[in-house]
Amino acid sequence: MFQVRIIRNPVKWARSVILTAEELVEIRAAQRTFEGAYMRTALSQFSFALIILKIFTSEFYAIGALFAVYGAAVMLVAIYRRHEGNRQFFTSPKEDADGSVSVVRKFRTSGNSVALLTVLSLAAYVTLLVLTWQLVQ
Repeated sequence: MFQVRIIRNPVKWARSVILTAEELVEIRAAQRTFEGAYMRTALSQFSFALIILKIFTSEFYAIGALFAVYGAAVMLVAIYRRHEGNRQFFTSPKEDADGSVSVVRKFRTSGNSVALLTVLSLAAYVTLLVLTWQLVQ
């Protein structure tokens, strides 16, 4: 039933980019870690916003709207991360000391999307504190 397929000629695989097995594992791990987590976070923010808007009174609507906007922003970061993930491994020409040009394989981290999500989260928390402070007064 479960048999391991041995691929004798990897050229027959239909891929747009030729990657090693280690690079494929790295891409899959990044997809599970970042893209999946970002989407789950966005969906949880949307559902929390719906709970706030449905259960609580009208003075909490601004907080519910904040969570809805934050969920939309996290979803946009997830889309941006997927776009970056498609270009995670790339090649770059490098000129050697003797003048010849060789191709170097490089790896791009997801630091841009992490920094963007950090800024969005800090802004959302500050806004939540301001809205909560306005409820008290």
